[in-house]
Amino acid sequence: MPPSPVAKFNYPTTYRLGCGRLRELGSACSELGIRRPLVVTDAFVAEQPWFVAAIEALRTEGLAPEVFSDVESNPSGPTVDAGVARYRDGEHDGVVLFGGGSPMDVGKCIALLANNPGTVFDYEDIGDNYLRADPNAIPPIVAVPTTAGTGSEVGRASVILDPRDHNKKIIFHPKMMPSLVIADPELTFDLPPTMTAATGMDALAHCFEAFCATGFHPLADGIALEGLRLIHLHLREAVADGHDATARTNLLVAASMGATAFQKGLGLVHALSHPLGGVTKIHHGTANAIFMPYVMAFNRETIEAPMRRLALALDLSHPGFDAVMSWILDLRRDLGLPHTLAEADVGFDAAMARRLAPMAMNDPSMGGNPRPATVDDCERLFLRAYTGDL
Repeated sequence: MPPSPVAKFNYPTTYRLGCGRLRELGSACSELGIRRPLVVTDAFVAEQPWFVAAIEALRTEGLAPEVFSDVESNPSGPTVDAGVARYRDGEHDGVVLFGGGSPMDVGKCIALLANNPGTVFDYEDIGDNYLRADPNAIPPIVAVPTTAGTGSEVGRASVILDPRDHNKKIIFHPKMMPSLVIADPELTFDLPPTMTAATGMDALAHCFEAFCATGFHPLADGIALEGLRLIHLHLREAVADGHDATARTNLLVAASMGATAFQKGLGLVHALSHPLGGVTKIHHGTANAIFMPYVMAFNRETIEAPMRRLALALDLSHPGFDAVMSWILDLRRDLGLPHTLAEADVGFDAAMARRLAPMAMNDPSMGGNPRPATVDDCERLFLRAYTGDL
């Protein structure tokens, strides 16, 4: 008889969900003792009328916010350094994050380094690097997601590009988890259909890989399954009508569920996407959408059973691996996302596959993949995703 499972679980944070809840931001900051927040976002969000109004509302409520919006789509170590300098110069006492994964990831790293030594890459998710930071020196964080993809608002990690090797590194500390999330679907209403599709597929990839990942974590499995069901029901709706409040609300929840579930682990989809994004700047969700069916085919012999469970949860015809594969391919097609790296037109070629394969092997996400992979496997998967060889 096999031994009974042994595991350790840690689940998320305070989460306020609903249309119009952005108006609670000032009181939320005050509850956490934040009087001088550094507000981290990107240039697009910083120009939105609702964002300008939110900053003015904070001032009206007696707070002294400062905006840091110099965040690129694939944020790098120097961006984090600039944000940390701004935090220290402004003598801030907390961080408020507005945006998708990039501002969220930068802002959480700013909080990590605000009162701790070293550079962001000293806290890469390797071994016990996180113990280098004093958890009591990390200021409170409030997260306000404006996309439904990464789920970084409920995550304890960030993905930051290292300019030394052009690879994305996972930065981790338990106290990087935001203290409070304000998830207001109205902030996602005007997200373009293409971005809604890409971010939605990112959330799907999180749920999918967490569900397939090795290890015992039934809480994560249940959350991942429900996240996939919500995406199945609502992603097409949100792409077709961005102002569908029900669809937008459910996608926000599904994104947070994905990031919650992948405490169990991720896998080869993310291991391939991270180095590709670091080199080509392709949107992370688009990369995940491209790689997913090719990785499914690679993992097939080890995921037949979970695919039957997933197909049943989604109420697909003839439940099994083939039904899930058809669902992924149909969804990707309906959303207008590319089937191959060639279609994505990001400058990928065979030489790049050879160069990126070792980086994929060294990515921490690889540890959760249900089937062991080699460098040669990674190179072949890059090439299959380039040519469309399923």
